[in-house]
Amino acid sequence: MTGAPLLALLHLCDSLFPLGGFAHSDGLEAATASGTIATADDLRSWMDACLVDNLGRSEGPAVSLAWEAFLDRRVDALRSLDAEVHALRCSSAARQASRAMGTRLVKTWRRIRPTSGLGEALGDAMLTLPVAFGVVCASAGIDERATLEAFFYTRLAATISCAMRLMSIGQHEAHLLLADVLARVPAIVDGVLTRGDRPAVFFPAIDLAAMNQQYVPSRLFRS
Repeated sequence: MTGAPLLALLHLCDSLFPLGGFAHSDGLEAATASGTIATADDLRSWMDACLVDNLGRSEGPAVSLAWEAFLDRRVDALRSLDAEVHALRCSSAARQASRAMGTRLVKTWRRIRPTSGLGEALGDAMLTLPVAFGVVCASAGIDERATLEAFFYTRLAATISCAMRLMSIGQHEAHLLLADVLARVPAIVDGVLTRGDRPAVFFPAIDLAAMNQQYVPSRLFRS
């Protein structure tokens, strides 16, 4: 992938993009506050769960299906998928965070890329983050594999960024862990593309941590 689609993808994945993800830890803050995640090995296990269970089985399939539905202009299928993704998250905070980031992503992209066609296709729809990411990438001419790999990267990198603010872990150690996890991404993406599954959810540790976020006495993150 080269040219405009590549540049659009780099823009979309840049930490400067005003997505609001900096305000959310996806339960990691509650997990560190409780002592569940205290060491680099603990964090590695958390990242493994994020990669395999959350991204590989839930958010990744949602991104892929949203990408395909937008290209086919199946708006009803997109709305149905978004409702499904929203309902699958156990934590109300996680649902709200995903919907807030996804909606902000679409609105920002429509403003900075007015020829994207998002307005005509979606109107003022409020979308969860995986669905919004798939839609935006499809509108920018980014291929499906690159869309998935980019989404995986942004989610995993955001988790590491949160960990560096919540734990006693140095930059080199954190990025070594991130590099190890990213090395497994292509195989997980292969599975998403090959199976074509609907989103499925089973990551109880992450869901429980997200639900306990509201009880953290002093918080850096909203969720």
